[in-house]
Amino acid sequence: MHRYRTHTCGELRSKHVDEEVRLSGWLQNRRHLGGVLFTDLRDHYGVVQLVTRQGGAAFEFLSRTPKESVISVTGKVIARSPRNVNPNIPTGELEVDVSAAEILGECSDLPFNVFPEDQVSEEKRLANRVLDLRRPGMHQNIMLRSAVIDRIRRKMTEHGFSEFQTPILSAASPEGARDYLVPSRLYPGKFYALPQAPQQYKQLLMIAGFDRYFQIAPCFRDEDSRADRSPGEFYQLDVEMSFAEQEDVFCVMEDVLASVFSEFAPQASIPRSFPRITYADSLIRFGTDKPDLRATLELQDVSAVFALSGFRAFSGRHVRALCIPDPAGLSRSFTSQMEQLAVASGAQGLSWLRAGQEGSMDGPVAKFLSADEQADLAASTQARPGSLIFLAAGEAKAVSAAMSAVRVEAARRSGNFTEDAFRFCWIVDFPMYEKADDGRIEFSHNPFSMPQGGLAALDSKDPLDVLAWQYDIVCNGVELSSGAVRNHRADIMYKAFEIAGYDRAQVDREFGGMIRAFRLGAPPHAGIAPGIDRIVMLLAGVPNIREVIAFPLNQTAQDLLMGAPAEADAARLAELHLRVVRPGT
Repeated sequence: MHRYRTHTCGELRSKHVDEEVRLSGWLQNRRHLGGVLFTDLRDHYGVVQLVTRQGGAAFEFLSRTPKESVISVTGKVIARSPRNVNPNIPTGELEVDVSAAEILGECSDLPFNVFPEDQVSEEKRLANRVLDLRRPGMHQNIMLRSAVIDRIRRKMTEHGFSEFQTPILSAASPEGARDYLVPSRLYPGKFYALPQAPQQYKQLLMIAGFDRYFQIAPCFRDEDSRADRSPGEFYQLDVEMSFAEQEDVFCVMEDVLASVFSEFAPQASIPRSFPRITYADSLIRFGTDKPDLRATLELQDVSAVFALSGFRAFSGRHVRALCIPDPAGLSRSFTSQMEQLAVASGAQGLSWLRAGQEGSMDGPVAKFLSADEQADLAASTQARPGSLIFLAAGEAKAVSAAMSAVRVEAARRSGNFTEDAFRFCWIVDFPMYEKADDGRIEFSHNPFSMPQGGLAALDSKDPLDVLAWQYDIVCNGVELSSGAVRNHRADIMYKAFEIAGYDRAQVDREFGGMIRAFRLGAPPHAGIAPGIDRIVMLLAGVPNIREVIAFPLNQTAQDLLMGAPAEADAARLAELHLRVVRPGT
């Protein structure tokens, strides 16, 4: 008999009755019923019930061993009586009558219970992550992550992609976030950078002739935490393909993502083709470039209705409307709750009107609007009698953000929302550039993208009018990925960076490897990189990305389990030619 186990805890079935078995796992729970002790033993594969009777050595051992200790037991598989069968677990028709037991790893005092689960703070959970990962929900999330990655790998291989690894120690790159720097011991004063993404390397692989590449790639960004973004490191399905246009990328990724989501969320109907929405159209219809299409309500830009209005709160301002066609059943506090949400999301306020007959309106602001304005508003929003219309006015960006939040929440509460669904879309035609707060022109998205119209567009158009071959894939309001058709010509790259304030020497210095590669014959290529963590977060149905990462940093980029970041001693700093200058000194 094996030293530790002949079977796993989740493996035993009725066919094993009368067999002598050895099991190992964690002591999860116990129940005393007179002179009989029932104990639940858990391992990675499942839970099985043990039974011992008073007077035996195993009874005393299992009675006093602390919960969550690792034990090994030997015993005989017996059938449960029909009235004691547990249909909720696969091993529920049997139990193991224990004849011998030993402890393999004793557990000390628990900071919180695994079974039943205690409600504890995230900080405490992360500081004791090994215990937290034993909880059934967390265990399932991490196993889901493993299965999703396995499925992705198989699908990418089916599409003819090969998996390669790119360097972790690299050079800094303008990916839109801060780099993590690694000091060089051999080259004093110089640093490596951990890659924000394998962007340049995967393009170089295409130029090297490998045609179709993918990688489950670790990426490192020194940025603040959000619910859908982990500080420090994250993983993405990094993809690049040669001789490809935008639609070629879409075709591959739609099949991969639809297959993955259909396998792990079979109850959700996943279309095999995702709608394409332009960036400009998305901002108008949804107030965001990350629309949640489960909400079927859309926004309308009604600024023209109030361009010359006598109502100063709306006159000449950007005004966005949301019409709820059938608000019956909504609570009396609904409008005030939506106003609170709008203000919390950045709006100065939120007004509402209710449509009456023949274009008339009533509500708090109706008296400030002329009959023509009321009629035009009703026509613009396609309101019918009884419809509820929300209005927000102000600066376009703030109004869009606030009304985007109102749109989704109002749709959810008014029955215009599809639960238990995954709604994908492509956001396309992003602007190549945007204006910074100080008036400078800077890249709005990926700096290595091909401008639509190529060099001619860069030479002849206002930079803010140049569109890029850039695209995002969005699901349920979560951006899964950005991608682009890449710039593969040195002359276009020089011009694109010149517009963003880089001179030729700076481009050669920071991107010399790419420039030299382009001059050696570069094929047209395109790619994308969906976030693994976000995909698993959606499939697991959890709102926080740290719930699907085994050992994440906390919201302030600390590893509470291992104690990172930590100070380095003086000898190590000297070896790396560094000294610490603390803030304020």
